[in-house]
Amino acid sequence: MIRDALRTLYRLGSEILVVRLAVPPRADGRPPSLLQWTLAATLRSPSHQRWVTQVGDHAVTRLAMRLEVNRLDQWRDWWLRLLFPPPRAGRTDYPARALAWINARVTHRLDVPIDASVGQMVQALVWRRADRRPAFPPYVGWLALRDNNERARLWLVQTLFGIPPDTPAQLAHRFDAQLARVMQWRVTSAVVALLGLVGVFWIVTTPFEPFEQLLFSICTLTLALVFRRLDSQYSVLVLIGLSLISTIRYVWWRLTQSLAFDTLPEAAVGYTLVAAEMYTWMILLFGYIQTVWPLQRRITPLPPDTREWPSVDIYIPTYNEGLDVVRPTVYAACGIDWPPEKLNIYLLDDGRRDEMREFAALAGVHYVTRPDNRHAKAGNINHALGKTQGEFVAIFDCDHIPVRSFLQTTMGAFLKDPRCSLVQTPHHFFSDDPFERNLATRGAVPNEGRLFYGIVQDGNDFWNASFFCGSCAVLRRTALDEVGGVAVETVTEDAHTALKMHRRGWNTVYLKVVQAAGLATESLSSHVGQRIRWARGMAQIFRVDNPLFGRGLKFGQRICYANGMLHFFYGIPRIIFLLAPIAYLFFGLHIVQAAALSICAYVLPHIAHANIANSRIQGKYRHSFWSDVYEAVLAWYVALPTTVAFINPRYGKFNVTAKGGLIEQSFFDWNISKPYLVLLGFNLLGFLAGVLRYFYAPAHEMGALVFNLAWVTFNLAVLGAAVAVATEVRQVRRTHRVSMRMPAMLYLPDGRTIACHTRDFSGGGLALLLSVPLELSEGTEAQVALSRGATEYGFPVRVVGVRGQALFLSFMPLTVAQDKHLVQFTFGRADAWRDWDVERTRDEPIKALFEMLAMGLRGYQVLANYLLGKLVTRWQDRLRSARQT
Repeated sequence: MIRDALRTLYRLGSEILVVRLAVPPRADGRPPSLLQWTLAATLRSPSHQRWVTQVGDHAVTRLAMRLEVNRLDQWRDWWLRLLFPPPRAGRTDYPARALAWINARVTHRLDVPIDASVGQMVQALVWRRADRRPAFPPYVGWLALRDNNERARLWLVQTLFGIPPDTPAQLAHRFDAQLARVMQWRVTSAVVALLGLVGVFWIVTTPFEPFEQLLFSICTLTLALVFRRLDSQYSVLVLIGLSLISTIRYVWWRLTQSLAFDTLPEAAVGYTLVAAEMYTWMILLFGYIQTVWPLQRRITPLPPDTREWPSVDIYIPTYNEGLDVVRPTVYAACGIDWPPEKLNIYLLDDGRRDEMREFAALAGVHYVTRPDNRHAKAGNINHALGKTQGEFVAIFDCDHIPVRSFLQTTMGAFLKDPRCSLVQTPHHFFSDDPFERNLATRGAVPNEGRLFYGIVQDGNDFWNASFFCGSCAVLRRTALDEVGGVAVETVTEDAHTALKMHRRGWNTVYLKVVQAAGLATESLSSHVGQRIRWARGMAQIFRVDNPLFGRGLKFGQRICYANGMLHFFYGIPRIIFLLAPIAYLFFGLHIVQAAALSICAYVLPHIAHANIANSRIQGKYRHSFWSDVYEAVLAWYVALPTTVAFINPRYGKFNVTAKGGLIEQSFFDWNISKPYLVLLGFNLLGFLAGVLRYFYAPAHEMGALVFNLAWVTFNLAVLGAAVAVATEVRQVRRTHRVSMRMPAMLYLPDGRTIACHTRDFSGGGLALLLSVPLELSEGTEAQVALSRGATEYGFPVRVVGVRGQALFLSFMPLTVAQDKHLVQFTFGRADAWRDWDVERTRDEPIKALFEMLAMGLRGYQVLANYLLGKLVTRWQDRLRSARQT
């Protein structure tokens, strides 16, 4: 079988080469000989082949469009755009100006024309002045060799960038199809994989001198910069491969050539650093596997006959949240499009409050409570499972407002796959989290949770390992019954429940279509508390139901779950990285036993490749270097809970995340920022010690000193940004304003009717954009009608402000019916969050680095202002008390 396949591949490959190289057959009709192919590929002039010119033009044009350069620009302009994107219109192109200045100086020193090629510069640098011939290449045969190899190079470019439509594409498709068929055979795949592993092992273990390693890294980084520009998932595979090669070379060098410590303190700190690095290597590898091919699943349509649709119970669990938080979710759930006889809504109140019971009766939903709060949210849901009968269960946190299309979007997957146990949708937040609010980055920098729902869950879905996230999801009751209901052994009951279902062979689905939106944590302290619970719960699962062991899981599922759990163990490694350079700057400990040049030759390419690959994979959902900020903020707080939970998984309890709170005035949270200030102080002292050491350190120590100073400077920038997050910005809105454009009608008291559209809305009012300005006084009462499909509903409003064509209105007291319709016509619209993923900009690593550095400087400015303010206040208090005495 393999022999026949190889023979077929050889025949198809021969046909492609014959057509592409225009090799004539032999006189007796037999295929061309190897000599004829060699002559055609190397000696014949490319000008005789029209497709060669077209392929070259096509490839160059496509690459020029990617880099936004002119195809006739010089080579240095192409390199510039590989590293720096062009500036926006009207802005100065500082990288281009710097490159022009450097080029002018270099060409002047080398005595070559300003537009000299690379070969001319190298020739001028290497040859003696008397022997230089700047107008010609180093040897006469170069031009002939370049022309003779043009065909082979263009054929390679063709395979990378595509071919024009008038080339023999059908043969290429046949070749690719046959190759894919052969690769499906296990024996062939195993042989290819084995050969590939042998080749990779040879590449990563070959010892290089530092200069040779730098040249190797330059070559791989050049390839990475080219493939980063290509919009293809195959280019992501190439970037991952290059990154892994660079990382494994670094790991091999790190473990074999940098651990020969001279003293016990150096060994203790050095091995601690290696242990932290080993954690990052593992997370990097698992992350690549997890997100290697995001599935991006589409919605499965429902059958047109509603009699085939199953029954669904909607659970809205609550504990101590206020009615203002719960009410919109319940009203929106009442507006979900589903046959009424097959839909039941349950408010699960673990607070046993009379106001919730009365509200449930008023809203027309079922009210369920229980005598105790055993197992918190998981116990609440399990208690409701025993009281209800629906075939499926949809769960929403009490602050997550669903849209009307939620069930019609999610239920089709269950009918298509009878083994589907879960359909999870993203958690979207219409309010700012503490990072977005305190740093003012909403819309410019993706928030912390965007990465998981934007790319990680899609990657999990490829491996049939989508997590249950506790809300905005539908579960099959039979699957829940099979695993004993929602898991109660850990405080992250959602992920543990999905793991149990996967062990039983159930499938899960992730749809990256926002079908509900909720409130983000209001303060940094609440945010930290929520992340502590997540970290503790994932550590508990890793301890009591480790996905790497046990039956029922496939390889990809084990990796996805393991990476999701191990991610939360970053606390201790992050603290080690923040303190490691101080060992040298304070005590002169060489925790990496290698020359500074060798360290840079291996470490920097590893870091650069990892950043390039991750920027290409997740740049739309997580900008470069912001993970360092997020982890620095949380590292101190998750380090102890994860360690304790791993040792004693029964320790710890469920804590409810506060939602809907207010921040009456801006303040600096000294309590939450104490760990950052301690780490910042150590790094600042280390930086000062390094600067002092610079003036008396011996020459052979300068490389290590500069390396550690650069390391501690980066740490100071990250910790400065963490301090900036601790500055709580004033937030006094009880109802958050959401930007959304939808049609509206304004009915004025004088009988005029004006067509307009909304600019934004909230539970307390909305802003309208009019075609022409109106002169309306504040307090004028009017009517605003909003539409949903063919239905229109009016709401009484009062004018609170006019600014040009913008009209600001507040809602007058609404009836229960009006309040319900307001939620369903705004937050509950099917297209309410349609554009949640459209306005995100791609990551630009260098720009992201400067953004992070700017946030660090902002943090130091804020800290200085608050410290100065405290000193002034204390001084004034002393003066006041002195005058009184």
